[in-house]
Order: sequence, then C-alpha cells, then structure tokens
Amino acid sequence: MINDRELELLINDVFEYYGYDFSGYARASFKRRVDRLYNLDGFKHFSDFLYKVKTDSQYFNRMVEEITVNVTEMFRDPLFYKYLRAEVLPVLATKPFIRVWHAGCSTGEEVYSMAILLKEANLLHKSLIYATDLNPVVLNMAKKGVFPMRMMKQYSENYIASGGTKDFSQYYTANYDVAKFAEELSEKMVFSQHNLVSDRSFNEFDLILCRNVLIYFDKDLQEKALELFDDSLAGLGYLALGTKETIKFSSVQNKFEQMGREKIWKKVK
Repeated sequence: MINDRELELLINDVFEYYGYDFSGYARASFKRRVDRLYNLDGFKHFSDFLYKVKTDSQYFNRMVEEITVNVTEMFRDPLFYKYLRAEVLPVLATKPFIRVWHAGCSTGEEVYSMAILLKEANLLHKSLIYATDLNPVVLNMAKKGVFPMRMMKQYSENYIASGGTKDFSQYYTANYDVAKFAEELSEKMVFSQHNLVSDRSFNEFDLILCRNVLIYFDKDLQEKALELFDDSLAGLGYLALGTKETIKFSSVQNKFEQMGREKIWKKVK
C-alpha cells in the first residue's frame, strides 16, 4: 500500500513529467485505484513503481487507464434517457444544428446511446457529438463502436426501458462474440482527448453530458469543471450529470434550473 506522502510524490512527478494533473481527484478514490495497480503489477517498493511510471510512457498510459476508467453501459439509468427523449430533444429539434459534448465518455457506450436517441428523433443528420476523455486507451475503444455481444441483452432491456420501440439489434452487426455498431451513428461523432482539469472550452454546445465523472473529483475540481461546462453551453443549453452529482452549492447554480427529477439542468442566465 502507498502512503499519503508517496501519493503526493506520484501526483507531483506525473504532472512534471507528463502534464497530467491528478491533484484535484478525490484522494480516497485515487489512492484506492493506485494501490490496486501497485498490487496487481507486483511492486514491492514504491521507488520501483515511481521509476516505472516516469521512464515508461506505455506503463504511464496503463496507469491512466486504471485510474480514470469508469463503469458504463448503454442507456444507463433508462429513466434519464426517457426524459432526454421526451423533454430535451423536442426543444433541441427547433435548432438548425445540434452540438452535443459527452465529457468523460469512457469506452463510448453512452455516446452511442445518445446517437440512437438522436436518430430516432430524426435529428442525427443535423447533429454532431463531441466525445472526449482523458484516457487515450478508452477513446480508441470508443471510436471502434465494438462492444461485447454478451452485453446486448442488458443493453436492449435498458433501451426499451428508456422508451425505445424498435428492434435494438438493427443498430449493430453481430460478429461472433462482439457487436459492431452502425457507421451511420459513428460518422456523427468526433473523438478527442480532453482534460477537464487543464483544458479549456473548445466549442459552444446545446447539450453537455458528464455522468459519473465528477464524483471522482474533489470540491475545487468539481467547481472548475462546472465553470468550464457553463462557459461551454449555449444560452438555454442543457447540462446532464450522474445520479450522485449536482450543481447545488456551486458558483454556477444560480444560472441553471433543474428539469424534473433527473440530473438535468437548463441554463437560464
């Protein structure tokens, strides 16, 4: 197990060598994930682990992957997607072009879920989804649009619970043990590496989704991310967070009003 002093040394050296700033990550969660990697790879001394991280960029990428990967699935929290389908997309439909930002997109399941919603609302043709993550490994996985076939039954059930009425299998091609999702969906996506800690706004969006990412940040970093989302949203745009996340008690809370019971806020100022 790594002690607190060693953890701070790791954070400082990673920032110095690679420019990745993990100082705003919730310490307990960050330490738990570093400890898991440390033990998984059989390190006995912290100095060996730190040397490996600093001198082996491939191993550093592995560390980033272990620390930042989030659990995700298609149409996760179906009632959330049902609300998007019924209340948010009809409003976005009035716009000539729709820009969506999926921040912290992980392996892309929720990005493809969003594309399916847009297609079924006949909005995909005039939409673009920007999908970003700090982790280059999961981004490459997301770009491929390939997911385990064994998950399709669960994803289909989520899809139906979200208000979907079509045969979910029409959106992918089964190939042995994987499902490859249609290029009609992926051609409306732009995947890019983006660091919520240090990178700035890069467009003006009508809808920003950042679900189950802020729970890993400390209060200061949550505040910074929420200010970034505020700067990146068009007037009357929507911000969607995870079930355990909120904008309450943040500096931007007075600029938004919550929509119904879901964690979706509309920018009103």
